[in-house]
Amino acid sequence: MSDFRLPDLGEGLTEATIVSWHVAVGDEVTLNQALAEVETAKALVELPSPRAGRIRALHAEEGETLAVGAPLVGFEEIAAPEAGTGQDDPADGHPADEAATAPSAAATPSDEAPAAMSSTGGGGADAPPARPERQQVLVGYGPVLPGTGRPRRRPRSFPTEPYTGRSEEEAARERPRAMPPVRRRARDLGVDLARVHGSGPGGRILRADVDSHAGRGPARTSTRTPVTGLRRETARAMTDSAFTAPHASVHVTVDVTDTLERLHRTERDGRRTSFLAAVCRALPPAVARTPAANAHFDAEAAAIDVFAQVVPGIAVATERGLVVASLPELDTLDGPGLTARIAELAARAREGTLTPQELTGSTLTVTNVGVFGVHGGTPILNPGQSTILALGAVRTQPWEHRGEVALREVVTLTVSFDHRVLDGAEASRFLLDVAEVLADPALLLTR
Repeated sequence: MSDFRLPDLGEGLTEATIVSWHVAVGDEVTLNQALAEVETAKALVELPSPRAGRIRALHAEEGETLAVGAPLVGFEEIAAPEAGTGQDDPADGHPADEAATAPSAAATPSDEAPAAMSSTGGGGADAPPARPERQQVLVGYGPVLPGTGRPRRRPRSFPTEPYTGRSEEEAARERPRAMPPVRRRARDLGVDLARVHGSGPGGRILRADVDSHAGRGPARTSTRTPVTGLRRETARAMTDSAFTAPHASVHVTVDVTDTLERLHRTERDGRRTSFLAAVCRALPPAVARTPAANAHFDAEAAAIDVFAQVVPGIAVATERGLVVASLPELDTLDGPGLTARIAELAARAREGTLTPQELTGSTLTVTNVGVFGVHGGTPILNPGQSTILALGAVRTQPWEHRGEVALREVVTLTVSFDHRVLDGAEASRFLLDVAEVLADPALLLTR
């Protein structure tokens, strides 16, 4: 039996979580047949079988996380028996794989002797003395039966004990799980622990459970969910970002009524430009004035790397966690094309089908928290970047417009930035440049 190990799925991924098995022990599989669906820090991936064979072992349970290189599946390769090999039928009690191990031991020293003598010209004085043949013995079997090629099975006996009722292990499993202080509390209150539902880990009964059963207060209940795959990677990335990059934030609320009206007027043949696409369009001229907003701080080299191209990363909330999809087509697509591309990336992010290339390469991030109905937020930097721009919900409210108060469409923009790369003045200038373009799109003609 040979093991298929968890392969390197690329992009520096070091582990994966088994989501579901597509095979079971004993199944015969073909080359490239799907073995399992696994979740990495980037996406859901189906693992194909590297060979045809029979599944002899599954080395992980569903929900278990394995490191790259860890055994995943045990294979027994299926080989058709060759004609004339004399292999035994497995049905006669001697499996073919056992019999196939014995032919080398079936030849006796007397069978080998004539060949040895003929090779020396009749066994003259110069012929070395024949060495006795070592007889091979299979583990768990006796010597080979003469003339059969089959190993003799050693007799085995097993002690038997009469059944005397429940074992101590079974009795312990039925005993309510509770620590001694909790049992003492139950005795003091006259509570039968067998009637108490445990809310602790593994169903353990807690003091609060006993008190609740006795009418002394509410029980504390909780549900534990293992953090794996994408959410685990998000937690690690956010922890690294929060504790390595000194965060600071600036905010501005801007009137975007004219921009929204212009976007509405330019809808043609069902093709429209979204407000999020318009925000992405406003990034390059703002970066041109503040290049540090599109940069990375290299702590080891104590240097700032400024990216040559603006590649927005679009943050997408999924059931498995936050995904940032890169948008390198910013300079090559028109407004409706950019809108369609963002919608496609968001849909595939929720399905878990983005490629590693689509999940990497962004140079700054845009997150639209306004879709959740909030006015704004303070986002955490995506590791390796110096800025992240958060969009709040577009809302109608009284606003000063041309010397009067009018109902206008406004939105709050927030930029969180790495204070090692930008200072407050630079971050504010970058944010105001984005805000001014969203307030008056005609500025794109002059910047």
